[in-house]
Amino acid sequence: MTEPERTGPPASGTPQRPGPIGGDIATIVYGLGERFRIPALVDRHNSTNVMGLFALVNGVISIAIMSAAAVLTGQALIFPSLGPTAFLLFYTPMVPAASPRNTICGHAIGAAAGYLSLVVFGLTAAGPALATGVTWSRVGAAAMSLGLTSGLMVWLRVPHPPAGATTLIVSLGILREPVQLLVLMLAVVLLVVQGYVINHLAGIDYPLWSPRPAKPPPAS
Repeated sequence: MTEPERTGPPASGTPQRPGPIGGDIATIVYGLGERFRIPALVDRHNSTNVMGLFALVNGVISIAIMSAAAVLTGQALIFPSLGPTAFLLFYTPMVPAASPRNTICGHAIGAAAGYLSLVVFGLTAAGPALATGVTWSRVGAAAMSLGLTSGLMVWLRVPHPPAGATTLIVSLGILREPVQLLVLMLAVVLLVVQGYVINHLAGIDYPLWSPRPAKPPPAS
């Protein structure tokens, strides 16, 4: 089966952003090919097949790292909201939402807002909604947690959309112990560290903490 026609910039030379499917995956693939002297990656960095394979392998590596850490620590370090965070870190690493500050602070806000909603509605000892059913108290906790998370991320200027999933995981009772929330944050930090390493190996100037200032548009 022949490979689909490539789109975007020519294979030679540093690729321009955004890539042929948007985001920075083509640039990351190119950078890793240059770093590790893999001509096939350099020449085919803008191939949809190659970019998809990179996303697949990187997703496997992300969860494998979390799983290994979970086995070693005896703590569950795999959470649904880490999936969209991982995609942000490797698809659009230079957008503010993917920066370490926004990622860590966003999830922290989501976890705190979720736990506060459990306290307010007296649900800290209740089982998860999937097991006990949805009550009016649970509806109130979910609504309060998502509203607080959305508002605080805007007020504090740390938007990170996957944090909306984190706060629902907590307010729905899937995670409700403080130690579980600390483990969740540890998992977020591990994912950010992986994002930092992979992006810098690829030559992407991923920030250490705060988002990079936006570059002014070229003069016409």
